[in-house]
Amino acid sequence: MKSVLVIGMGRFGQHLALKMQELGNDVMIIDRNEKIINELAPRFTDSHIGDCTSESVLRALDVASLDLCFVAMGEDFQSSLVVTSLLKRAGAKCVIAKANHEIQADLLKQIGADEVVYPEREIAEKLAVRYNEDNIFDYLQLTAEYSIYEVPVLSSWVGQSLAGLDIRRKYNINIIAIKQGSVLQPTPTPDYIFAETDHVVVIGKSTDVFKLTSK
Repeated sequence: MKSVLVIGMGRFGQHLALKMQELGNDVMIIDRNEKIINELAPRFTDSHIGDCTSESVLRALDVASLDLCFVAMGEDFQSSLVVTSLLKRAGAKCVIAKANHEIQADLLKQIGADEVVYPEREIAEKLAVRYNEDNIFDYLQLTAEYSIYEVPVLSSWVGQSLAGLDIRRKYNINIIAIKQGSVLQPTPTPDYIFAETDHVVVIGKSTDVFKLTSK
């Protein structure tokens, strides 16, 4: 379990805080909007009304003792910059800030953000890749070249074993899991026999995966 602070209770901040809590973490939330905090207080026992652009407010939260501090104030970038800087000055161990574009990310990193996320851009890119190809069901980018994809099993694979197909050599990809409905089977054994309804979770270069899905 980690101790987590989420600053800014817009839609992104709320989803983030709820998911972190669902995963078993100790989550504190804060926003300057009293109405929003009052609405969320029944879900979060540690909720605060306050303006985090004030250093005294952040120090009162004892941010130096927390594992993660999320700055989810993407709509008010000036405040996001101030809060990120003050968090680091107050001794925050790890600050993750939300940005909407590259310039914002560069500025946030310059003033101390340990990581910057682009939720809107990441969702847009994921949707573009998923719907650009008819046979891609999910997608997670790892680097500029490599990603993880969920794709349907090729009809020519059905009834054959993983080892017999020699997929790594033929297609330049690695299968890391088999998905059967909602059940995920990680690291399938070499003798696994593919079924018609299987989906395979593969890791590889986008160009190689697109070649596979076009077959």
